[in-house]
Amino acid sequence: MMDELTLIQRIVVWILPVIFAITVHEVAHGWVAKKYGDNTASSLGRLTLNPIKHIDLFEPLFFLGCY
Repeated sequence: MMDELTLIQRIVVWILPVIFAITVHEVAHGWVAKKYGDNTASSLGRLTLNPIKHIDLFEPLFFLGCY
């Protein structure tokens, strides 16, 4: 079936589940942290399945600058 898909279709088939999985993973991190008393993710509004809320531009730029 994958041979019949165009490049754009293949990207969509792979990217959407990956974005969903990363988002659920990050929400789980925030939920567990909140259970252990760290309210950082909750205060930043990251206990949501909205992937846009999980985008942080500062950290990648910071790590690139340190490298």
